Amino acid sequence: MGTASHPLLENPQHTIEKRSKVVSAAEAVRLVRDGDTVATGGFVGIGFAENIAVALEKRFLGDDPLAEKGTPKNLTLFYAAGQGDGKERGLNHFGHEGLVRRVVGGHWGLVPKLQKLAVDNKIEGYNLPQGVITHLFRDIAGGKPAQISRVGLGTFVDPRYGGGKINDCTTEDLVSLINVGGEDYLMYKTFPVNVGIIRGTTADPDGNITMEKEALTLEALAIAMAAHNSGGIVIVQVERVAERGSLNPRQVKIPGILVDCVVVAEKPEYHMQTFAEAYSPAFSGEIRIPMSSIAPMAMDERKIIARRAAFELPPNGIINLGVGMPEGVSSVAAEEKVIDLLTLTAEPGVVGGVPQ
Repeated sequence: MGTASHPLLENPQHTIEKRSKVVSAAEAVRLVRDGDTVATGGFVGIGFAENIAVALEKRFLGDDPLAEKGTPKNLTLFYAAGQGDGKERGLNHFGHEGLVRRVVGGHWGLVPKLQKLAVDNKIEGYNLPQGVITHLFRDIAGGKPAQISRVGLGTFVDPRYGGGKINDCTTEDLVSLINVGGEDYLMYKTFPVNVGIIRGTTADPDGNITMEKEALTLEALAIAMAAHNSGGIVIVQVERVAERGSLNPRQVKIPGILVDCVVVAEKPEYHMQTFAEAYSPAFSGEIRIPMSSIAPMAMDERKIIARRAAFELPPNGIINLGVGMPEGVSSVAAEEKVIDLLTLTAEPGVVGGVPQ
């Protein structure tokens, strides 16, 4: 009785070569189809794949000679944190009538071009809690039908008060009210993600991704899993490509089995660490700058309010900071040299340190 041979072992010369996943931005976005649901990662200007967004916009506007003008069309854009500069960059590249049909986002303040489409009832729009959306990525990856949460009860996200819909043409209910054990909860529906667009620092030809120079890792892995497990594709923008097998496996944040396309940024401005900073080793945790190098706030009304709030900070406390005035509270704590007695956190996942 003969012994069966595995197909991979039938070629003793091992002449089968592994295909590189590195492609151009234009080639990557040609894989996006009409009607796809596209999930993007990023936080303001951190971790946003600007080059891929620019390429997608160019394809739609007809600047890609190998792609049909006006495609892809009727996309659903799905994102958690705000991604833009309030002008042209970030998700503003998606702000063209016909390119997007629906937007499900956690923050609209930085995307005036999408805002206008929503105000003019040219697109369907939902504003759901940012944290809920980050959890939805994981729930989609896990094949769950919905997320059940108390977040949003009694607010405009509650279906009794609008269900997160932001204009008249948005009619489908993505949020419903349910009762579990005598308690009210909101149920957020999941849906497949066809395309995940995320960012890292270094890739190898197999698509393994590291993030050593990124200021935040965010929900990149969850988006990759959501798209992959939905049968979709994952496109990752990076700064550079390393030799196959040379990456430190401990630094790989997204394994290549989840990645379909790797795009190397074509210009430095497409891969800035933030929209305001090309690169700071302090942002990526490579160095820790002295607290004494942080300039104190000017003595004005803002600082007076921040100092009063700082009086309430408990020793050894864990303090969650919001955007705006709370940043001044941390500056006062650093100036008064009590920052070492506190642990400050912020919404994108940072633990420790002082906000820039």
